[in-house]
Amino acid sequence: MKKIAAFAGSTSSTSINKQLATYAAQQLENVAFDVLDLNAYKVPIFSEDVERENDYPEGAQLFNDDLDKYDGFIVSLAEHNGSYAAAFKNLFDWTSRKNREVFRNKPVLLMATSPGGRGGAGVLSTANGTFPHMGAKIVSNFSLPVFYDNFKEGEIVAEDKKNELKEAVATFEQAL
Repeated sequence: MKKIAAFAGSTSSTSINKQLATYAAQQLENVAFDVLDLNAYKVPIFSEDVERENDYPEGAQLFNDDLDKYDGFIVSLAEHNGSYAAAFKNLFDWTSRKNREVFRNKPVLLMATSPGGRGGAGVLSTANGTFPHMGAKIVSNFSLPVFYDNFKEGEIVAEDKKNELKEAVATFEQAL
């Protein structure tokens, strides 16, 4: 059986993107999944000086090792000021120093949500431009705007968005 990792580009204990990534993974029909928590991968702030003066961070090595275990990824990105959350970008940068193909040339369902009406459009645009150069085969995208109105009691309540996610998940599952 195929197995994927779902995670949010956030370290918040109340991450709405982690809730969305988990919900999306639960929609898979014939695929096992793990939900990863970026808090398990502690790394210092990336810089060439830190890299030169220290060993490769244990958290980045652990994340790299974990990414090798999966057949694909569901990634839901938090948007901070129109781009990646700092903690995600930092781990992403460290990870790429050992393996530039961060996503291992495997299928990715790329998502974002936010409390606002744009649903993480800025970070999705950035990731759609960057991730393919980092080994992501983005097979579908999904954005959920106005999270707190559209996601209640662990599920999407807006029927149009629920159906849109169902299609995105099915496309992702077929690509595995």
